[in-house]
Amino acid sequence: MLVQVPDVLTREQVKRFREALDATEWIDGKVTAGYQSARVKDNAQLNENNPVAADLGRQIVEALNSSPVFVAAALPKKIFPPLFNRYQGGQSFGNHVDNSVRRISSTGEYVRTDLSVTLFLSDPDEYDGGELVIEDTYGTKSVKLPAGDAVLYPSTSLHHVRPVTAGARVCSFFWLQSMVRSDEQRSLLLTLDMAIQRLAQDVPDHPSGVDLTGVYHNLLRQWVEL
Repeated sequence: MLVQVPDVLTREQVKRFREALDATEWIDGKVTAGYQSARVKDNAQLNENNPVAADLGRQIVEALNSSPVFVAAALPKKIFPPLFNRYQGGQSFGNHVDNSVRRISSTGEYVRTDLSVTLFLSDPDEYDGGELVIEDTYGTKSVKLPAGDAVLYPSTSLHHVRPVTAGARVCSFFWLQSMVRSDEQRSLLLTLDMAIQRLAQDVPDHPSGVDLTGVYHNLLRQWVEL
């Protein structure tokens, strides 16, 4: 399941983020790559202990937790602190699958990577190339979103970032552990949730809304891991 989450950040927030990121130090992006990924990864990144990254990351998590689309699609249990990367001058990231488990260096806590998130901080017209290409059950998807929008996709997916041949592609990226491990189950819950919301808008107070809400929560009760 691939889900676009619109307007995670406002235009003013994106502007402030970019100013803060432009003023701080970037390092080689291979620092967070596993053995296989490091062979195909070529970008710049903020150190995860960089105070700028920590501050901006907290703001991103707060914004996402206020997004009904994100919460409904992800059902988040643990969120890895957001990281930041930059591609320019032909840099790219070849085909890879994200590591199954990530350790948060500041706390020692482990996060199972059920879902990967990319939050775009550059608009599509600011750079050439740089599409995030994701191979999922329904084929290959190419993603290049407006600044402030995010895409959520299974961490099991094979994916890559095409070379950035002009300009700079700046993003935040991170992973999360969902309360519902199965992507198929999360997809069913999201479809049901959206249907319930549409029914409430189109036919307010329809008794079927109560029945469907009960089905949603009973399925969640069966599948959730706490």
